[in-house]
Amino acid sequence: MTFFQRHAFRLTLLGVFVLTWCWAAWKPLHPDDWLLENYLVFIWAPIILITARYFKLSDLSYSLITLFMCLHVIGSHYTYAEVPFGETLRDWLGAERNMYDRLVHLCYGLLLAYPIREVLIRIARLRGFWGYFFPVDLTFAFSSIYEIIEWRAAAGVSPELGLAFLGSQGDIWDAQKDMFLAGIGAIIAMLIVFLINLWLNPDTWRDMRSSFSIPDGDRPLGEIKIREWLQKRR
Repeated sequence: MTFFQRHAFRLTLLGVFVLTWCWAAWKPLHPDDWLLENYLVFIWAPIILITARYFKLSDLSYSLITLFMCLHVIGSHYTYAEVPFGETLRDWLGAERNMYDRLVHLCYGLLLAYPIREVLIRIARLRGFWGYFFPVDLTFAFSSIYEIIEWRAAAGVSPELGLAFLGSQGDIWDAQKDMFLAGIGAIIAMLIVFLINLWLNPDTWRDMRSSFSIPDGDRPLGEIKIREWLQKRR
């Protein structure tokens, strides 16, 4: 089996994203904002490609990541506040603003919580309840970090570019609402995963209960552990 046959699905995902990115990069509505929006793409796309050689995620995780990144670069083409589909969403929901940025923040949690869960389970060895809790927790954390990055980036450019990048559309609570929607998306994703596990995995409830059990020989950390380390150094 050739390289292309072994990796056909993932190469297809890569091709879909590259084509979407090229479309978004062709004559964006606000070129300076497009560049700001794509700095994270320039960082994370190579990281995903490089780490895939050593730590492969599931096709499901790569599909979810690709879909989110496509949604993001579409927003970068128009700016999040001016995406045409956001106007359609505004009409559907009876809102007073373009709703594309709200959709993408919801999808941030909905689409990326599962890949985060996969990484945590495989590397941090999380189990039971913690395999559902920490993807939500990290989604909230990463979302807040992104809002801080947005704030600092917007503060360092011209006011017009900063407003286009933030996409707050006059809402003083925009950052908080975006973080809230990301968390809601992650909660929905983990509920779906939990229900699928209940359906397919007969050990789900046992894993949930055992994740709260305290291992034999468990001891406090903090000053007790520090004291042990100091005694070993003597």
